[in-house]
Amino acid sequence: MPASESYNIIPVGVVTGTQQNLRLEIRPEYRPALKGLDAFSHCQILWWIHEFAEDCFRGTTQIEPPYNAPVSGVFATRSPVRPNPIGLTVARIISVDLDQGIVEVSGLDAYPGTPVLDIKAYFPSTDRVRQARVPAWAASWGEWTIE
Repeated sequence: MPASESYNIIPVGVVTGTQQNLRLEIRPEYRPALKGLDAFSHCQILWWIHEFAEDCFRGTTQIEPPYNAPVSGVFATRSPVRPNPIGLTVARIISVDLDQGIVEVSGLDAYPGTPVLDIKAYFPSTDRVRQARVPAWAASWGEWTIE
């Protein structure tokens, strides 16, 4: 696959609100895609890490992560500096307003103004791992972060 191959990604919405009260504002043409999302307690949100989208960040392959972690390959981290600045968060759904295209969420680690690329319903049968392994430096983080 050539390194210069590109793909067209169209944001379906944007993150709005404050860090304490974040919402996804979905563009009018994608609002019908929200139908049925309100029946789920959680969703996966894919978002564009626009603060680190410049070419100078995309060549980074190793970083010194926080939390007393050793230098690691970027694919072994959740760093925003990566070849394709795509963020992924599992968030709790607080409410869904189909008419206004607003999904109120908690647990999203994006900022207001962040482009939303996609939303996927969270299915425990396929989206969680019973016996996950992490390196020693992350072992004290606990098993669950979102209720």
